[in-house]
Amino acid sequence: MTKTNAKRAAFIRVGLYLVIVAAITLAFYIVEPRYVTSSNITAILRHLAATGLAALGLTFVVVLKKFDLSFPGIISFVAMTIGYGIAAGIDLYLSIFIGLLVSIAFGVINGYAVSYLKLPDIVTTIAVGSIAGGAAFLFSGGPSIFRNFFTSGLLDINDGRWFGLNYSTYLLVAMYALSWFYLHRSRFGNSLYAVGYNEKSAFYSGVNVRKYTCIAYVLCSTLMLFSALLVIAETGKSEPIAGNGFLMPAFASVFIGIAFFGRASVLATLAGTVLISMVLNGFTLINIPYYWSDGATSMLMLVGSILFSPDTRDKVTGWIKARFHQVTHA
Repeated sequence: MTKTNAKRAAFIRVGLYLVIVAAITLAFYIVEPRYVTSSNITAILRHLAATGLAALGLTFVVVLKKFDLSFPGIISFVAMTIGYGIAAGIDLYLSIFIGLLVSIAFGVINGYAVSYLKLPDIVTTIAVGSIAGGAAFLFSGGPSIFRNFFTSGLLDINDGRWFGLNYSTYLLVAMYALSWFYLHRSRFGNSLYAVGYNEKSAFYSGVNVRKYTCIAYVLCSTLMLFSALLVIAETGKSEPIAGNGFLMPAFASVFIGIAFFGRASVLATLAGTVLISMVLNGFTLINIPYYWSDGATSMLMLVGSILFSPDTRDKVTGWIKARFHQVTHA
């Protein structure tokens, strides 16, 4: 594909994405006009932050053509770690730092097992996630933790605002900006994509495949710390099931982004997260039962993958080009 054709294809993909976003917005607006109010848009941005950060972490692993299914359990364990520290009277920032160390430790375990021990990524991360999710119950035996939360300052992440936007939105933007630079404008990012495209070629080109794989898993689990913080700040408590609702939305955000934009990237994941959050928010506004959410998310991921598979995307692109040619040469 020439550079001109690549730009044209990218333009068409972005255009199709914007058309779908507009269609979703119009559909929910017709049913519930409050959908396009400034307060609801702010709510969408606030609620997408936690899922968006989890999906961002997952992106680093998906770039390698690998999976991490441990992150819901890691979010739960880290949330309980931080909550237990706050309840015990430990300083907020020290509690967060301990949570950071825990999240990094899980990433090291995943990365070492997959890259150095050559264990299957799916099996390994399911096992680690199950261990983390089960261990989260050890802190309280099952009940939520909320002691000292309202005086710790942690809830300000969700409640505090600057220029009309919640602090969580600024945290999301900052993490995506840093990740974009790290993944798309650095040697690390180039090496990570090289490993994902062809692991053997990357190895023979001098890339330390095992090291980069391990780092990707560490980055993934580290970003789960921020998702855990936002969940705590939004709910006002630490729950041993805090991460249970993240698996499908995070994966759907990443793979819908890939379906639209052709490869895993920071901006593609952001686009997927926005789309998922718009749909879930609309469901909430029109009082669709919560248990439909996973089904709708799965359907979006499936339809997006079908419609924007290489073969289907080429057909759609060809059809648009043909109609455009007819209009301009009529």
